[in-house]
Amino acid sequence: MPHILVVGSLAYDDVQTPFERRRDVLGGAASYFSLAARLYAPVRLVGVIGDDFRDDDVERFRTAGIDISGIERRSGRSFRWLGRYDYDFATAETINTDLGVFGDWRPRVPEAFADSEFVFLANIDPEIQLEVLSQVREPVAVALDTMNYWIENRRSALDEVLRKVDVVSVNEAEVRQLADTHNVLKAAREILARGPRAVIVKRAEHGAQLFMEDRSFWAPAYPLEEVRDPTGAGDAFAGGFIGHLARTGKADDATLRRAVLHGTVCASYAVETFSVDGMERATLPGVDGRIRVLEALVAP
Repeated sequence: MPHILVVGSLAYDDVQTPFERRRDVLGGAASYFSLAARLYAPVRLVGVIGDDFRDDDVERFRTAGIDISGIERRSGRSFRWLGRYDYDFATAETINTDLGVFGDWRPRVPEAFADSEFVFLANIDPEIQLEVLSQVREPVAVALDTMNYWIENRRSALDEVLRKVDVVSVNEAEVRQLADTHNVLKAAREILARGPRAVIVKRAEHGAQLFMEDRSFWAPAYPLEEVRDPTGAGDAFAGGFIGHLARTGKADDATLRRAVLHGTVCASYAVETFSVDGMERATLPGVDGRIRVLEALVAP
């Protein structure tokens, strides 16, 4: 069975919505991604935590079957994020970010992880993403996430890493900013010309769209009666997407299209609850059942 490597943040979140607030809950890109991807294949997690990171939260990853030998504990505070959502739940307003030990962390990929076939570079400095890539051998597929800050302030390094990855996963605002154009189709084509095989544009309640050189594929969001916390939806999406690739051991066009459905469904589990609780409760049979619902939605 192929292995999945994820390098990203482990954090504690303080999340406010118009209806509820939760403090000090487990979050971070690597948390959401790994708990989604572990449904499909063995996951190897590389991250950093501080003195304040609870042992029982580390144990949650271990209990889920995730290899946590790449987690480094340092003296200091763990990464913490305080954010707020309005009624549309579309975009988080960041009120405060405390990077803590994550701020000056340079990931070290354990030698035992270097042969990972599928790699996800979560939202971190693209210079660090390049360093991670130099520590893995010959992956079948590499995907990355990024954000507006890196697009604005690390463009040169980001352009370099784009040339080295297979899949770029961004939201609508980010894809427009990355290509300096309002038109999403034009933006995706420009990014594809820089090197990646595929661009995923995450559109929240409107689903996700996969762009490749000669075609595109759209999947609707899974219909939910209640969304409680959108935090981590994009990382859970990436976990389901990469997870499906790893389970099949392939990254051809047909598999990439199918992987979008898995990503969409994993995101639906993430937003049903605060923190990673929904993703933690998800099962692969449950994912497959929700995929059948999605297929029925678009069937003629």
